[in-house]
Amino acid sequence: MATAVKLVDPSENEFLASLEARAKQPNPFFRAMAHRPDVLKNFPALYTAVVGPGSVPRRIKVLAYLACSYANTCEFCIASNLPGARKSGITEEEIKAVEAGNNEAFPPAERAAIAYARELTKTAHAKTTAAELHAHFTDEQIVEITLVVGISNMNNRFNNALEILPEA
Repeated sequence: MATAVKLVDPSENEFLASLEARAKQPNPFFRAMAHRPDVLKNFPALYTAVVGPGSVPRRIKVLAYLACSYANTCEFCIASNLPGARKSGITEEEIKAVEAGNNEAFPPAERAAIAYARELTKTAHAKTTAAELHAHFTDEQIVEITLVVGISNMNNRFNNALEILPEA
């Protein structure tokens, strides 16, 4: 599968090789990022700090991440996040609802987070959904959700710009 940049071979980057050895599979996202070894070395910690355990339930973080990825049509991020979505209890019907932009299938707090993620992805301001988000989440949680939306959009744009697609 052709990407917009040549992917770094793990034999050329020890840290990349260790990431792929742990995952037991190649990762074109990391292979592209390996062109900037300092970024690759720091990215996993940042990603884990944003999407890992925090004050927002994992399920809501995954819903927000998927809402961004579907809005940006990032095939790589969608494919990469579906297993975690299922593991966090998101059903196939709910995945289809996020994909279709149907927030009505979700309880109010989840609906607010999904709507905020979509609006922030499309406008970078999220003025119409902010009040509803504040009705369900603390300031700490809003910052956490905003970080998830931010990292999702960064990853979506990185993958889409460099034509990084999921393995067939």
